[in-house]
Amino acid sequence: MEIAIALLGLIMVILGIAGCILPVLPGPHLAWAALLLLQLTGVAPPGWNTVWLTFFIATAVQVLDYVVPALGTKKFGGSKYGVYGATIGLLVGLFTPIPFGVVLGPFLGAFIGEMLRREDASQALKAALGSLVGFLFSVGLKLGVTLYFGWIYLKQIMQIWQG
Repeated sequence: MEIAIALLGLIMVILGIAGCILPVLPGPHLAWAALLLLQLTGVAPPGWNTVWLTFFIATAVQVLDYVVPALGTKKFGGSKYGVYGATIGLLVGLFTPIPFGVVLGPFLGAFIGEMLRREDASQALKAALGSLVGFLFSVGLKLGVTLYFGWIYLKQIMQIWQG
């Protein structure tokens, strides 16, 4: 049973890492669920304080994930058109065969959105760069948190096999 729990948790952590890039999966919350699984089964509990603290961190990162790209676009002079374009571009980028569609989609979407609002290509490019910076920062934040949760999970699992 311990091996099944360990594998299920490991799958959740791996899906969590994928979810840092794919907006369809809640990356940090999936990795957090692996910690909750350990706590509920009592196999290698990280402790309720750790479980609750990591839940609040995962939730804060999830909220920031929606706010940061929009802030990046606005900080670089973008409008709502750029923010909406970045969001649409992200969704389109998910389903394109281009390897970096998830990164290029928001950038191109913000650029196109800003070009619909104004004629100034340089300002539209600046807003699109803001969207890209915000998106990359958001992904990095989610990835860092998810990897940290994965490290806590693996540390707890290693205690089972060592002790």
